[in-house]
Amino acid sequence: MENDTVISMQKVCKSYSMGSEKLNVLKSIDFSVKKGEFTAILGPSGSGKSTLMNIIGCMDTLDSGSYLLNGIPVHETKEKALVRIRNHEIGFIFQNYHLIPTYTVMQNIIMPLLMRGKSRRAAEKECEEVISMLGLSDRLRHKPAKLSGGQRQRVAIARALCSKPTLLLADEPTGALDQSSGTEVLRLFTKLHEMGNTIVMITHDLNVAKWAQRTVRIVDGEMFEDAG
Repeated sequence: MENDTVISMQKVCKSYSMGSEKLNVLKSIDFSVKKGEFTAILGPSGSGKSTLMNIIGCMDTLDSGSYLLNGIPVHETKEKALVRIRNHEIGFIFQNYHLIPTYTVMQNIIMPLLMRGKSRRAAEKECEEVISMLGLSDRLRHKPAKLSGGQRQRVAIARALCSKPTLLLADEPTGALDQSSGTEVLRLFTKLHEMGNTIVMITHDLNVAKWAQRTVRIVDGEMFEDAG
């Protein structure tokens, strides 16, 4: 595998049993993402995009095929090692933020670093630059309930970035936001892409997908690359 390839999937299949029937959700998916790319995976509900996202994020396993993440053969990796991959290689950004409501903004942001054994002071120092870049410096003592939706999503993005992941994986990152806040978040993704971050964004919205450098579509479990 080339050194600049972050995601390399070949002939990935996934199915689920529905009673006596077998539901083929992903059908021989070939998909790759190079370092520094901003890619949107576009598809309607039921297309298989959520299943694909879960496999990319090492939250689900494939039935057959191969998946290399930053050179790591995920398809051959046991659950205990998958946890480490999730924690070290992937920065997750979810539609509903997944912030801990009883934690302050700072506590939410540094939580992954504390879980890795860093001291609070070291974790805070490591995140200073990201916090400043995202305009959160005056919100660090607030709890999520005191923030707007756009601010909550910026906290979630800061949390993902502070882990210095190989891949930022965003699941419908504007889905819970109004149009203005959603545009603000997408501008931020553009900035992060320009800074060299590798981003995969899952969305059902063509207007959101257009912000990405590249769009692939998933329809009935099959993947198609958009021209241009």
